[in-house]
Amino acid sequence: MQADMSIAIGRVISRGGHHGLRLLAGLLIIVAIGAVVVLLLRAARRRRGRPPADGSPQAQPPPPTVPQPPPPPQAPPTVPQPQPQPQAQPTVPRVSGPRPDGETISIRSLSKHYGAKVAVDELTFDVLPGRVTGFLGPNGAGKSTTMRVITGLDAPTAGTAMVNGRRYHDLSWPLREVGALLEARAIHPGRSAHAHLWMLAQTNDIPRRRVDEVLGVVGLSDVAHQRAGQFSLGMGQRLGIAAALLGDPGVLLFDEPVNGLDTDGIRWVRQLLRELADEGRTVLVSSHLMNEMAMTADHVVVIARGRLVADLPTSDFTAQYTRSAVRVRSRHLDRLVPVLTAAGASTRPGADGAVTVSGLDPEEVGELACRESIALSELSPQTATLEEAFVESTESALEFRGSRPLAGAAPGSALSDREPS
Repeated sequence: MQADMSIAIGRVISRGGHHGLRLLAGLLIIVAIGAVVVLLLRAARRRRGRPPADGSPQAQPPPPTVPQPPPPPQAPPTVPQPQPQPQAQPTVPRVSGPRPDGETISIRSLSKHYGAKVAVDELTFDVLPGRVTGFLGPNGAGKSTTMRVITGLDAPTAGTAMVNGRRYHDLSWPLREVGALLEARAIHPGRSAHAHLWMLAQTNDIPRRRVDEVLGVVGLSDVAHQRAGQFSLGMGQRLGIAAALLGDPGVLLFDEPVNGLDTDGIRWVRQLLRELADEGRTVLVSSHLMNEMAMTADHVVVIARGRLVADLPTSDFTAQYTRSAVRVRSRHLDRLVPVLTAAGASTRPGADGAVTVSGLDPEEVGELACRESIALSELSPQTATLEEAFVESTESALEFRGSRPLAGAAPGSALSDREPS
């Protein structure tokens, strides 16, 4: 073999000249690499077959698929050795008590411009844990824009929006700290509810079992594998709420969560929001349903044209922006009304024959009626509503205002002066 190789090398050199020398050098390098590999393999085999250093007979190697573990160390019986625990799959903690302090939303001098349009203008407020905060404002006030900035979907023009003292983009596991329902239809219509939630769970290392849990919470277990594109508006809202709850976060934002829900669904959302706040979470809810907010919100933040109007407990806001009123009914209102007006009250007749009196309390109205010997058939205080306070506080800042329909106009009369086609 060596002779044959020598003849081959000679032929290469004689025929190729300098090129032959280059080919020869390459061939020698390949042969040297092969020799090194062979030597390494032989050394490895000898190492595996070498007997133990103490001279004891060589033990049979254990099967490769079932390695023998080393014997446990001997320890005193009174001090048991701790057993190593297997690494568990990351889980989402379930709330069983108050949430940690500091889970807040903090807005400071926040502004957001879209070209010449000012959506949010120097807005500052805090959303604290343990209560439901209603986020109120007319259409175009900047509520949705503010929520989008909080969740990192829009960048602020100026100011800051912090969650737990950090920007949303700086959170390590966003879904575990902030849950949000901003647009219920933000889901691929071809995906099932379960597939949508599982996709979100995988992005934040949330276990699969949590997907089934939240589907049960929102009542979608029976349709978990149905395409979301076939869902009604109310079912889509429930799926959006499930996505917000997926990471069991301490901060939750809901933009119009009862939109499309029936009466039972609205009642369920109201109870859910209260339970989340009672667990110590921070809950911010935007809604145009004032009656629902009056039953749900402990605190209200009211904005109009991007500016802060009020940041008060719900009861204080209602008292500040409304006047107490008294409902009065009598057969002699023609005599009573001038007396009340002279005492500084304002009166507003109702459609049912009663009069609403503002500026006097029920005792004062009763005393004036008694002094004039006027019998009253009804004297009842009227509780101011959140809706009245909201209208009073934002009336001057409405951006979109409709006109009243024409009174007494017959159907089709608006088209009577159209030019014939």
